[in-house]
Amino acid sequence: MMEESPGSGPRWGSNGHRAPQALEELQSRLLEILAVLTPRELRNFRDLLKTVDELPRVSQLQLELEGGTASGLAHLVAKHYYLPAAPRVVAQVLGRLRRADLLHRWLSDPAAERAEIPRKIQKRSYECMDGELDCYDLSGGRKAFLMCVKKNRPGAQQDINLMKEWLGQCQFEQTSCIDPDKRELLGQITSFRDGLNENKGEIGCCLVTLMSHGEKGFIKMKDGEKVSLEDIFEMFNNKNCPALQEKPKIFIIQACRGDKRDSGVETDDEPLDTDDISEKGRLPTFSDYFIIYPTQPDHVALRHPSTGSVMIEAMTEVYKKYGNKWHIADFFTRVNNRVVHTVYHLHEKPVKVSLVMESTLTKSVYF
Repeated sequence: MMEESPGSGPRWGSNGHRAPQALEELQSRLLEILAVLTPRELRNFRDLLKTVDELPRVSQLQLELEGGTASGLAHLVAKHYYLPAAPRVVAQVLGRLRRADLLHRWLSDPAAERAEIPRKIQKRSYECMDGELDCYDLSGGRKAFLMCVKKNRPGAQQDINLMKEWLGQCQFEQTSCIDPDKRELLGQITSFRDGLNENKGEIGCCLVTLMSHGEKGFIKMKDGEKVSLEDIFEMFNNKNCPALQEKPKIFIIQACRGDKRDSGVETDDEPLDTDDISEKGRLPTFSDYFIIYPTQPDHVALRHPSTGSVMIEAMTEVYKKYGNKWHIADFFTRVNNRVVHTVYHLHEKPVKVSLVMESTLTKSVYF
């Protein structure tokens, strides 16, 4: 057997077996990748694993018995392919799955993945398999509009602070609109939209955050006047905002969508406040929109008087852990996982919420 230099191949113990540490490191890295896949993608990964050029070392029976979960599949690939075959095998499968984001992550330096989350935007390769574009090019300017009604909404200032921090980390230039009346909001958001159309540079992405009280189909201003959410969405469509044609338009709505409450099991007794809003539950028929709501149609959203809104707080926590490595839908799926598996109390009664995503995106969005 040819002798291998350190780092060039498998590490072996004194008894001739693969070093447990090296195996565990490979399995851990595999799990980070596989855990991102949807159940359908995970099934496709197992099927494609049988077709790669490398000699198959995992039998169909083993895949069926042990490969049904991300952790089980990671164990099988690490155990049977190991190094140096595993990187090639996983790269081939991810390529055929058309997950260029994960392929790039897999082929990158593992140590870099564990480094501190970068606060500066790194250049990404927007070319996918077969030369197709699967990611929006966000190299242009990133513009954000942040509206928040603080009046009679304890915890709203904390929401503002967290959102500004998150937008800054995602390299957005921000325009704030705090405690506006109807005329002020419409004037400022129209000016913001017009600024996008008049911008001489390339626009990469637009993000609008609206946090307020309201009622069905509207958000309420500090004086109780109502503004239609649908009207705001339409301001940024392909006709009214040509600068954003084929550009992602992200809307984060922090507000109730009705007054229904979903009860859950007992947990801590800290009460939360709610926002009184419900907007029409239909996605605008325009391309490249992504809208995230903090609750299901006709249900309340939750905001704590001290720590702020449940969704905004969860967004911050997930970003601190994962940074900008996730596609926006995957990111908010992680946020939803955190929210769904937490039970809150409202007026001493248990309540649960689930985020809702609506999308007409045609590509992936990476901040």
